Amino acid sequence: MSLEMTMSQPLSREARGFPDYELPRLVRLTDNLHGAAFFLMKLLPARHMLDRAAADGRLKHGGIICETTSGTFGLALAMLAAVRGYKLILVSDPAIDEHLHKRLLELGVTLEIVEKPYEVGGFQTARLDRLRAALEANPGSFCPSQYGNPDNPRAYAEVAEQIAERLGHVDCLVGTVGSGGSMSGIARFLRHLNPDLHVIGVDTPNSVVFGQPDGKRLLRGLGNSLVPPNVDHRQFDEVHWVGAAEAFLATRRLHQYHALYQGGTSGAAYLVADWWARTNPDRKVVTLFPDEGHRYVATIYNDDWLATLPGWTGVLPEAPQPVAHPSDVWPSWSSYHWDRRTLDEVLAAANPAARDIAEAA
Repeated sequence: MSLEMTMSQPLSREARGFPDYELPRLVRLTDNLHGAAFFLMKLLPARHMLDRAAADGRLKHGGIICETTSGTFGLALAMLAAVRGYKLILVSDPAIDEHLHKRLLELGVTLEIVEKPYEVGGFQTARLDRLRAALEANPGSFCPSQYGNPDNPRAYAEVAEQIAERLGHVDCLVGTVGSGGSMSGIARFLRHLNPDLHVIGVDTPNSVVFGQPDGKRLLRGLGNSLVPPNVDHRQFDEVHWVGAAEAFLATRRLHQYHALYQGGTSGAAYLVADWWARTNPDRKVVTLFPDEGHRYVATIYNDDWLATLPGWTGVLPEAPQPVAHPSDVWPSWSSYHWDRRTLDEVLAAANPAARDIAEAA
């Protein structure tokens, strides 16, 4: 009997997806701290964006999808494209890890790697130019544009609903910020239930998302070299910047203490959420863990590899270092009271000339 004959019949092409993988497991970590652990967080917004595009005709049956990504959004698109019969072209850079690279090829992706960053805008801007070229070379193709597509944050209404139904009143939401979809979307929906919800965004040093200068980042999966339109800065009460060394050590602690085998972005969120929950024991905290740790067996879960990291000490800081302004770059974990302001308002507050111009306008 052939393999093909032993397989169960698939769903119709229009219905194919992975609904059982989209929503997180809600895990109680301590008396007042819960983790929302995703199999692959980006599956939910990817499916939502493709469904909307197919429904309104932007994505044709058997059509071509083009996108730029070096992380799990690309994997989510690849999984959906493979079962729905779309061709997928992804633009990435050398930072893409080998495990993900192989999975994308296995799923039939055409992967274009940008080898050199631009002097201004780095790999992100170089990748966007390559993406534009791919779209021009494939007329009628669809670009999900996760950074600016409003369907990205809208998709997370399902996660907010799940959290509210299962956990009731939530006092604090903690999560990493990259495209801005998950945290901006979940915070916006949960604030309809609790306007006093305290929201903490977790970024990494040398990311421009919350006003730091652009630079090399060892921690991937969060942060950015550009400010995505989907980041709603007014949702955030605090911002924390977590470096790679403490994020990876916190990832290992998450596995050792709670048996959650997650990736580095989850470790960064856990570090901040655990600290806030301990300092506010009467408040209920929920933190987001975006993806599982199987891609990081040779890195984060490898002691020899960790020992080669710049700044590696094997010791976690007890608390973040408060900074007076986002431009005050701290080499490890730091924090800033954002106070639900726009990025322009925060940057102007530290620059009297810019502040006067903003007030005059």
